Amino acid sequence: MYVSETLGQFGALFHTQPVSPAVFSHAQRAVVDWYAALIAGYHMHPTSFLEAAMADDLDRGPARLALGRAATVKAAALINGTASHAAEVDDIFKHAIYHPGAPTISAALAVAQQVNATGSEFLKAVIVGYEISTRIGQVLGRAHYRYWHSTGTVGCFGAAASAAYLLGLDGTRFTHALCTSATFAAGLQQAFQMDSMSKPLHSGRAAEAGVAAALMAQQGITGSINVFEGQMGLGVAMSNTPDWTAVLADLGEVFNITEMTFKNHACCGHTFAAIDGALELQRTYGFPTETIRHIDIATYSPALAVAGNPAPFTAAEARFSIPYVVCTALLFGSVRLAAFDEQHLHHPATRALMKKVSLSVHPDLDSQFPGQRAAEVTIRLNDGQELRFLQPTRKGDPDMPLTDQDLQSKLEELATATLGKSKLRAVSAQLWKLESAPNLHFF
Repeated sequence: MYVSETLGQFGALFHTQPVSPAVFSHAQRAVVDWYAALIAGYHMHPTSFLEAAMADDLDRGPARLALGRAATVKAAALINGTASHAAEVDDIFKHAIYHPGAPTISAALAVAQQVNATGSEFLKAVIVGYEISTRIGQVLGRAHYRYWHSTGTVGCFGAAASAAYLLGLDGTRFTHALCTSATFAAGLQQAFQMDSMSKPLHSGRAAEAGVAAALMAQQGITGSINVFEGQMGLGVAMSNTPDWTAVLADLGEVFNITEMTFKNHACCGHTFAAIDGALELQRTYGFPTETIRHIDIATYSPALAVAGNPAPFTAAEARFSIPYVVCTALLFGSVRLAAFDEQHLHHPATRALMKKVSLSVHPDLDSQFPGQRAAEVTIRLNDGQELRFLQPTRKGDPDMPLTDQDLQSKLEELATATLGKSKLRAVSAQLWKLESAPNLHFF
C-alpha cells in the first residue's frame, strides 16, 4: 500500500476505534485554544478584508463564522482558518514546525455544522486531522520548512482528513481526498519576511483547500495515490526525499494531539524561549531595565531566519522580531496582544533597549531543533555583572504545559472584550464539555 492508502484507511476506520479519555481531553484543550485564537484574530486584518471579499458566500449556508454569521462550508473554513492564525496565538506541533489547530479545527467545524455532527464526532475528526497532518509534517521536516510555511502546506492534510472523516468517506475516497490535498498544498516563507497579510491566509487557504478536496473525493474525484513517495511527489518536490515509513510508525497507538504546544505569548513561537529566558533572569535578579548594558541571545538558526528582524515598524513585523518581543517583555512584563498596539510598538524605551540586543546561532541548540526549542540569554549590566540563563524549553511546550486554568485564562483574556462576560461564560462552559455536546450550534 502507498502511504496515502494507509493514512486513508486509518482515517476511514477511525469511526470504529475507541478513543481514550486522555486523548479526548487533549483534543478538547486544542479546541478551547483554537477558539481563543479565533476570537482574537476575528477583528484583525486580513480577516475583515477577507470577509468583505467573500460576501457572496456569506449570510447563507450551514456553517458559521466566529460571531455567528452564516457562511458556506468552504467560506467558513477559509475565513475562520485565517482568523484563528491572525493573532499568532494558535497552537504548535513543534516536531513538524506546524500550527495544526487553525486549518484543521476550522475545517472540521465547518463540515461538522453542515452534517450536524455531535461534539464527540467533531473531536474525533479533529484528532484524525491532527494525527495525519502532524505525521506528514514531521517527515517533511526542517528541509521543508526552509522555504515552505508548513501551516499552509501540511495544514491542507489536517483539513482534508477532518472533513473526510465527518463526511463519512470510505478508505478509497478518504485516500483521494489526501492525494488531492497534496497538489493543493502551498504557502511560502517569503510571505512573512516583511510586512504582509499573507501568512494567516495560508492557514485559511489550507482549511478551504482541505474541505474542497474532501468534497471532491466524496463525488468521485481521484488523485495520484503515490503523491507522497513518487518520483515527482511531495517528498521530492518539497523536502529532501524523506523516508515515509516514519509516517506510519505507531499510527493509531500514539496520538500527537497529546504533545501540543499552547502559546503563552502573542507572537511567533520561535521567540518564546528567548522571552521566557529573559523574564526568568529578571525574576531571579530583579534588575531595573535601565541598568542593562547589553543583551545576547543565542538560539537555533530558523528562529533568526524567521524572527530575527532587528527593526520592525509594523505589528506584523514586530511579532517576528526577537529583539522587539524580548525588550517588550522586560519592560512591560508580558507579550500579549497589547504589546503590538501603536503605543507599545513605538515606545522610546523599547526602541532604545532593542539597540542593545545581539542575536547569534548557538550550534548545540541549533542541532536540537525542531525537537527542542531553546535559547541562551545573557544580560550584561552597567555594573559589570553578567547574568546568563539557558531556557531549555518554552512555557506551553509539552514538557512545560499550560494547565486547563491557564487555557481558560487565555480564553478570557482574548475573547472577553469581543463576546462580553456572559456570552463567554456560556460558550466556555460548553467548550469544556464538548465530548457530550449533542451538536455544535453554540459556536
